[in-house]
Amino acid sequence: MNFNLNEEQSMIRESIARFVMENYELDKRNTVVALEHGYSPEHWQQFAELGWLSIPFAEQHGGFGGGPADTMVVMQELGKGLVAEPYLSTVLLFGGLLQAGASDEVQAQTIPAIIAGELQGAFAYLERQSRYEITDILCTAKQDGDKWLLDGEKTVVLNGGAAQQLIVAARTSGAQADESGISLFLVDAESSGIERTVYRMTDGKQAANIQLSAVVADTVIGKIDMGYPVMKKVVDDARLAVCADALGVMESLNTQTVEYCKNREQFGVPISSFQALQHRMVDMFAACEQVKSLLYRAVCTAAADDPDAQRSLLALKVKTGRAGRLIGGEAIQLHGGMGMTDEVAVGHYVKRLMIDNLLFGDADYHEQLFSELVNQPQADAAQLVSQTDSEAA
Repeated sequence: MNFNLNEEQSMIRESIARFVMENYELDKRNTVVALEHGYSPEHWQQFAELGWLSIPFAEQHGGFGGGPADTMVVMQELGKGLVAEPYLSTVLLFGGLLQAGASDEVQAQTIPAIIAGELQGAFAYLERQSRYEITDILCTAKQDGDKWLLDGEKTVVLNGGAAQQLIVAARTSGAQADESGISLFLVDAESSGIERTVYRMTDGKQAANIQLSAVVADTVIGKIDMGYPVMKKVVDDARLAVCADALGVMESLNTQTVEYCKNREQFGVPISSFQALQHRMVDMFAACEQVKSLLYRAVCTAAADDPDAQRSLLALKVKTGRAGRLIGGEAIQLHGGMGMTDEVAVGHYVKRLMIDNLLFGDADYHEQLFSELVNQPQADAAQLVSQTDSEAA
């Protein structure tokens, strides 16, 4: 597949690569991750000054008006550098929901602040019983005059500790797992009734569990009971972004592993000369290229609003998880015992792959969704034939 970046995308890629080279050597990254909120506010302001925070947003809000390919470029380079700043949570999830469903007035108040690096946000949608099902929601919103009162708990809220505002998915009608009856509310993270428990995930970045007790919300994103289509579109965009991040991680792991094998000597020769190890490195490269091809396909179908876009996305997430496990495991093994230590970058990259696999559903979960999607037309056709035969009889 021939996938050439345009001039703007090439400039974005080069600027992020330069930032990573100057600011994200392993020791510097460890210092950044150890900060209060798990990222550097100075780096975030630099993101704003360089225009990276504006990329997915419409031009009317001061954005770049970028699409899936532009987001792919950004996330792939951030993955290569193990960048910890909350681009996914604030720009793509929180900002994406605002752009997709908020009123013009709310967008005018929030999106320019995100672009300027002045507003941190988070999307609170997962719950303890949810697993990967974004519709499995027990958190409730009950109307009280012209306001709503939110009660419940949200878990694994990315950037939940640093967020100044939250978008909370709550059930306003329907059963626990219904797609209908979900509404999205914008609330201040310091509102009365909100209690946050912040912790670090495996890859060092922060998340939070958030308890809501009679939290007042007066701003609805989208329409009441119709939040699912909005969140579904944004979460799908985020899935694509996470896979681009994982591809960047895999590319970096491959480069580090080949370089190590060229320099590591055993029996007086570089271990890269051993045929068995060459085969393993080729397998790593091939797996990475397969993910890249599927990513390009998913980006193209998403940008064209192709009917095949959902199937391409699900296949990509499956392959990304499988390839990540292969490449991560081989990278650690080929580095020997050093690959398991915090002093070597390889282990940190593998942890990032582990989290990327889990975000929005792991490979097994997406394989099941893919199977259901592929087989659905056949099931519908069989039902139609059966119905036709019945009517004919």
